[in-house]
Amino acid sequence: MSKNSEEPGGRPPRHNGRKSIGPVSDPEQYVSQYWWKRIFNSLYLKTDSDVVNDQDITKKEIDLFLRILGLSSDDKILDLCCGQGRHSIELFKRGFENVEGIDRSHYLIRKAKESARKENLFIKFREGDARKIPYLSDSFDAVLVLGNSFGYFDSMEDDLRVLKEIFRVLKPNGKLLMDVADGDYLRKNFQPRSWEWMDKNHFVCRERALSKDSEKLISREVITNISRGVLADQFYSERLYNLDAISGLFEKAGFSNYGSYGGLSTESKRNQDLGMMEHRLIITAQPNKSWTYDDSNYSEEWNVAVIMGDPGNDPDKKDLVKPNGLYSEEDMHTRDELKKALSKLEGYKFAYFEDHDALMDSLKKNKYNIDYIFNLCDEGFNNNPNYELHITALLDILGIPYTGAGPQCLAHCYDKSLVRGIAREMNIPVPDAFLISPEDTEINFNNVNFPVIVKPNFGDSSFGITQRSVVNNAEELLDVVSEIRSKFGYNKPMLVEEFLTGKDLTIGMIGNNGNIKILPIGEEDYSMLPENLPKICGYEAKWDMNSPYWNSLKTIKAELSEEQKDIIISSSLKLYKRLELKDYGRFDWRIDRNGSPKLLEANPNPGWCWDGHLAKMSNLIDMDYSQMLALILKSAEKRLNLKLKEQLAVIRAIHARDYS
Repeated sequence: MSKNSEEPGGRPPRHNGRKSIGPVSDPEQYVSQYWWKRIFNSLYLKTDSDVVNDQDITKKEIDLFLRILGLSSDDKILDLCCGQGRHSIELFKRGFENVEGIDRSHYLIRKAKESARKENLFIKFREGDARKIPYLSDSFDAVLVLGNSFGYFDSMEDDLRVLKEIFRVLKPNGKLLMDVADGDYLRKNFQPRSWEWMDKNHFVCRERALSKDSEKLISREVITNISRGVLADQFYSERLYNLDAISGLFEKAGFSNYGSYGGLSTESKRNQDLGMMEHRLIITAQPNKSWTYDDSNYSEEWNVAVIMGDPGNDPDKKDLVKPNGLYSEEDMHTRDELKKALSKLEGYKFAYFEDHDALMDSLKKNKYNIDYIFNLCDEGFNNNPNYELHITALLDILGIPYTGAGPQCLAHCYDKSLVRGIAREMNIPVPDAFLISPEDTEINFNNVNFPVIVKPNFGDSSFGITQRSVVNNAEELLDVVSEIRSKFGYNKPMLVEEFLTGKDLTIGMIGNNGNIKILPIGEEDYSMLPENLPKICGYEAKWDMNSPYWNSLKTIKAELSEEQKDIIISSSLKLYKRLELKDYGRFDWRIDRNGSPKLLEANPNPGWCWDGHLAKMSNLIDMDYSQMLALILKSAEKRLNLKLKEQLAVIRAIHARDYS
């Protein structure tokens, strides 16, 4: 392509969808400011495989770096710009199990995770920008920047930002080791053009030139498959540092005690065109700093973000469980009571995330300022109860610890029939029942022992369960099934269950792993309910202020035989573990006509409100609302200890200078 074909104003021509743009007179024009966002992909692992995929080269490099740094196996190491994790993996194999890797490339981090998983190595790899390292200050004993991964940014100021971030995350007396292209050598010895076979089917043609100011080496690669033709025509650049320039940058960033260990020459098995990897400088430095956190700044306060349902007026986020789909004054009062109760707890700072439109951005923005999430979003993402588990899945993806059950548990317990099946498998008694599928138009009544109760198979908060749900004959059953489908728009399976007429019971638990506090078993007191109404705590009792159920029910301490209590407690504990409930949970039971307890439902992350069943059972042992919430939080903190220590290691180390 001649100069005459270039666009006016000095801009490079558009590619017009072609794989290659042909000859160019000024390759510098074609280098995108953000070239490094796109180039580190599967083709990179082909073009540079002679170095970055050679285990012998990696082992020799680690041998050298360990001799230079003299690290202990207990040291915490950050492999910054780790690529596909070759150095991290080699370090881990040698006993350095506190190594972590960060890289900007989604593709390379995925490859790193796959490689570690195949070898059963528990290494944390994450995506991240080296200009904003996602760790607390004073976190690492050593930071490694290897494989010529420095100098990619358009401005030297960005390179300085990287060094300042490394300075921040290093502990006092920590060590930085960097291998970087030898700028003086490359200015004199770069190959203007080369041709290299990567394997039997791929070759790469390279062109190189110095930038106009001679501060960068501009490279072009045309990668070709012998059958498919040109795969990529890509341009990139790297700033050329010599020892004096990089030392000056170190000094600006706050480093001292520089060390230079001569050149690092690489010989690959292909040994055709090593480019920027041919001759590198090895440089070390130490941060000239004291601990970032001193005793006066030390705080034991937990930063806890509370995720709740979205009370906004957006019609697309109506909560289908609530009457009219809207938050009422009663709902807002419940939220106020929660905030008031949490405000009484010492040692916590609470932030409330209630706007679901901004939830993902808020979590990403604040994830490194949050110790953990108090997950009270039982309404589900965007107030869709089907998406309750999606909140926890999102937190898992973002790597933010949270209270309560995870997505698998929430999915299992959302399906009443599935829980029944698991319980029966464990010899835990359940009422007789059968499912009605959405497509079922006829029901076989031969084996139905009335009375029965009809309830949606999926869901909680007693959605779809009203006084009409208890039926005494086939005609009523058909009517109720039709009514639920039409009134609630319900097009999922319904559970038809033996209606138990004995005591209506619930048991609450708070804690984990052998340290679970069993709350007194609560009984629903129906003595104030009109005799003609079925004794159930359904939707009307929880949501309809105009219903006779609203103020007629109260929870009292259940009077049960030792055998009944033993069945309920032991079975609930087994299910707590089997279904993977965490921190707190509730199980609903009912006594049949023969005096035997039978399981109705399992409730992970049960209702947290001040007047809910869990709070009522807590009150039976004089545990007030604030104390109940505190016990849930403390249970989560103990369960999440390892993750939290990881986030709070720096602060802990200030006082103990050691942590396990």
